Amino acid sequence: MEYKLVVVVREDLKMSGGKLAVQVAHAAVSCALESRAKNSSWFASWYREGQRKVVLRAADLEELRILESKAARAGLPRALITDAGLTELPPNTTTCLGIGPAPEDKVDPITGSLPLV
Repeated sequence: MEYKLVVVVREDLKMSGGKLAVQVAHAAVSCALESRAKNSSWFASWYREGQRKVVLRAADLEELRILESKAARAGLPRALITDAGLTELPPNTTTCLGIGPAPEDKVDPITGSLPLV
């Protein structure tokens, strides 16, 4: 597999498993739609290969913003996910960052050192 979509979740929020799953799903869908619209060849290759997704951890919002900035400079599809605050979190809490789908060799320099969830 040459393509992947990575979602980086904030460790400091201590979300429940269900909340975490929903936030990761928001990021994956948002990134896939952005990729399909802006880089359809990456999206098509990722989809054809089986839609690989990896979920990683970041310490806090500051780390997410640094990663998002690096992804932007690299020209990668990305989405910062902000929660509406209807359940566990205060309104407008940024929970995670999606990057990709994109070639693994473009994503790994940004996220390759982060731990798995």
